[in-house]
Parts: sequence; C-alpha cells; structure tokens
Amino acid sequence: MTLAEIILALATAQRGAELILSRSHTRALMARGAVEVAPGHYPLMVAVHAAWLISLWVFGHDQPVNVTAFVAYLALQGLRIWVMTTLAGRWTTRIIVLPNAPLVAGGPYRYLRHPNYAVVAGEIALLPLMLGLPWIAVIFTVLNGAALFIRIRAEDRALNNSRATTAPETRS
Repeated sequence: MTLAEIILALATAQRGAELILSRSHTRALMARGAVEVAPGHYPLMVAVHAAWLISLWVFGHDQPVNVTAFVAYLALQGLRIWVMTTLAGRWTTRIIVLPNAPLVAGGPYRYLRHPNYAVVAGEIALLPLMLGLPWIAVIFTVLNGAALFIRIRAEDRALNNSRATTAPETRS
C-alpha cells in the first residue's frame, strides 16, 4: 500500500464517518423541531465530493506525496475539528435550522462567517495538489465553488430569517 493510498483511505473514511455523524445530528435536530432548508442542492454537493474522491483514487493512488501540501492538509483537519466541536450537535452536512435557537458565534465563527466551507475549499485544492494533480484541484475547486455559491446563498437566507432570535454571543 502506498502512502497516497493510506492518506486517501483515511480521507475517505473521514468523509464516511462525517456522513454518519451528520445523519445522527440531523435526526436529533429534526426531533427538536428543526427544518431542512434547500435540500435540492444536497445531491449536487454529494456528487461533487464523491467525484472528487473517485478521481483522487483513480489518478492519485500511486503518486508521490508532497510533504508541504500534506502538512497544510493536516492543519486544515485541525480547523475542521474546531468547527465541528464549536457546532457540536448542530454540525451537519445539510442546511438544518433549529427555530428559536441562537446562532453560533464562538470558535472560528468569531472570525469567518462560514469557516467549514473555507476548510472544505482548502481540502478540495490541497489533497490533489499533495498528489501532484493540479488539474483535479482546479476542476473540483471550480465545481465546489459553484455548489457553495448555491449553498451559501440558501444558508444565509435561512439564517437571516432566524436572525431575530440571535443571541449576541452565538451564531451558526
């Protein structure tokens, strides 16, 4: 097994574990009265991420690993953990809004409006660059950017609709 295959296996397992965690959080939030917003874009998000991972496996499984890009990718994982622990049970891969709940404004949300999407955008570029696949980085950065354009607009609309209940110290 190559180092690239080990890294890709870990990244794939991470995405799978995140989907399981997201489903659990989504069920718990829905049981508390949360609603999903703009579910129509979700298959696009899944397709972009699945195609990205598949292309990395097909073209990158036997490539040498750029250590600098790998270290940057690991740093992004620290930021991902910070985002997920800040949101705790409200972290999902879908847009789920819990009515009358204050928005989260702690952790990385003090500095960025959508830190999770910044992490994902970095990963979409860094993982292929780490494997010497700049064309995959470009293609999927553009595709992910288009999907995020749709998603962020929908999420911002949903959050703006719930802003009247926002506590000053929190945001989601």
